[in-house]
Amino acid sequence: MELIAKLCLILIFLISVVLPSQAALNKKGLILQFSFEGVKSDIVPDLSGGKHDGVLKQNAKITNIAKYGKSALEITDSNALMEVESFKDLEEYKDNTFLFWIYFTAGSNGAWSQIIVKQAPGSDRSPGVWINPGSTGIHYRYNPGNQGTDSIGPNGEGSAYELKTWYHIAGSKKSGELTFYCNAVEKRKVTVPAGHTQGAAALCVGKSPSYRAATFIMDDLVVFNRALTADEVKQVMDGVLNNVAIEKQGKLALTWGEIRTN
Repeated sequence: MELIAKLCLILIFLISVVLPSQAALNKKGLILQFSFEGVKSDIVPDLSGGKHDGVLKQNAKITNIAKYGKSALEITDSNALMEVESFKDLEEYKDNTFLFWIYFTAGSNGAWSQIIVKQAPGSDRSPGVWINPGSTGIHYRYNPGNQGTDSIGPNGEGSAYELKTWYHIAGSKKSGELTFYCNAVEKRKVTVPAGHTQGAAALCVGKSPSYRAATFIMDDLVVFNRALTADEVKQVMDGVLNNVAIEKQGKLALTWGEIRTN
């Protein structure tokens, strides 16, 4: 009984210190959220509340190799994609943040290979995110001017992502500047067009109308129509939006996702 009482006190303490920190994330501007759980008949639920579900196409599938939970999106076929139909908030944003976990299952195939793209009339860079023909470095660009990162990896420009390793990627655009994060650590600030091209067109994960898909697994894709701060990027990476974060203090930091997968 004494042990149970102590455990209850510990639980009460954790709740008292954890819940306020989780509640600190401002969900304003959250327009898309995909955990890739609960997929039925190729329909991927949008958890943002906007009901802008994704659709799996051309051999895109769900895998149990996931960062959090029991499933994630697997893109293996070069023609595979998840498509999200156009909607007002997706067509009009200027400031924005894209965040996702990625796990490359194959390296460069010698071609520009798409990870994700928001299309617009006359543009496939609103933004467009690829791996380079020669590495898994990420090319993250906006039009007009095709501005952004070149081949950025976990150690900055010119580095590459290892295969079969989870990385959290975030691109936060505020006015004419893009801040690129890997694992919630800023890797580069780069000039991009403040008034980038936008308009009615779909968002694709994997193959786009112009480029083959890269080969990867993606989990927890989140899109905001505002620029997130470094602290907010860290909170999203830690799983606050899908209720996986249970952060303890100091070196005892832990996440519910880690508990679930151990």
